[in-house]
Amino acid sequence: MPETPSRPVGLIGPRYGNRPTMKDVAARAGVGLKTVSRVVNGEPGVTAQTEQRVQEAIDALGFRRNDSARVLRKGRTASVGLVLEDLADPFYGPLSRAVEEVARAHGALLINGSSAGDPEREQELALALCARRVDGLVVIPAGDDHRYLEPEIRAGVATVFVDRPAGRIDADCVLSDNFGGARQGVAHLLAHGHRRIGFIGDMPRIHTAAERLRGYRAALEDAGIPVEDAWMSLGTTEPARVRRATEAMLSGPAPVTAVFTGNNRVTVTVIRVLAEQARPVALVAFDDLELADLLRPGVTVVAQDAAAIGRTAAVRLFQRLEGTLIAPERVVLPTRLITRGSGELPPAD
Repeated sequence: MPETPSRPVGLIGPRYGNRPTMKDVAARAGVGLKTVSRVVNGEPGVTAQTEQRVQEAIDALGFRRNDSARVLRKGRTASVGLVLEDLADPFYGPLSRAVEEVARAHGALLINGSSAGDPEREQELALALCARRVDGLVVIPAGDDHRYLEPEIRAGVATVFVDRPAGRIDADCVLSDNFGGARQGVAHLLAHGHRRIGFIGDMPRIHTAAERLRGYRAALEDAGIPVEDAWMSLGTTEPARVRRATEAMLSGPAPVTAVFTGNNRVTVTVIRVLAEQARPVALVAFDDLELADLLRPGVTVVAQDAAAIGRTAAVRLFQRLEGTLIAPERVVLPTRLITRGSGELPPAD
């Protein structure tokens, strides 16, 4: 029977789930616990020689200071939570990065997760972050009732909503000008001679989708053009649904000559459908998208500044934590029309 190799004396194997403590450091360095505490926290009263011995023990054991315990004694955890809708959506990349940069500048750790657009999952994630004692939350809401957060807010958890306002509570929110941006995008198509313009958007219960539809309708009404029901389609961003809606608008005796898309996920499918058409169809998209400038023609977009949205929300969050804000406020940031060619195509008929 083969012998089991013995572990060399004096070597300590991995201790999963059992991290070295200050007591371990003190024992290895041959000093008292208070001496280790002074070294770890950068306090005076330790000779250079002793400090070096303690530091060598720290390095040998892989000891790390328990910041959680330290900050909890101060009543703050130096961490904030970010509840996103979809981590795969490119819109949330620069937004998340901006929140993280502001948090880092305030010495705080950012913890984020995705609701996947599910209101129940959003609530579960937000409350799980609160249970872990985050100091504040930045929330992209999936649901329309956020009264579940009222006890947390009363307990001091600063909360800022982003992209969509909170439902049924009064709270800070940072939004894009969805209505104004959509109105400008459709007005741009009208200025290039289009009179039959389709709108394909997200679920109508979503604040951004509803506001962009409202902007679309307002632009047509401003031009004195009656809005046809057949020109509008709201629903999931699932490619098959968007494809059916686009093909329906492009068929029949009086097809649309231009399309306004409500978000980047819808736009990707619409671009594919338009590429299959024999006649050119103008396109203006809400949300910029990667490589939009490399397509032929380039895609004209109503661009949001996702980084500015995230930065503004995070700054407000820390202002509220510092007690410099009083009443909740709605901040609306402007959008920007970027012309690249697709929105400047004239009607084909």
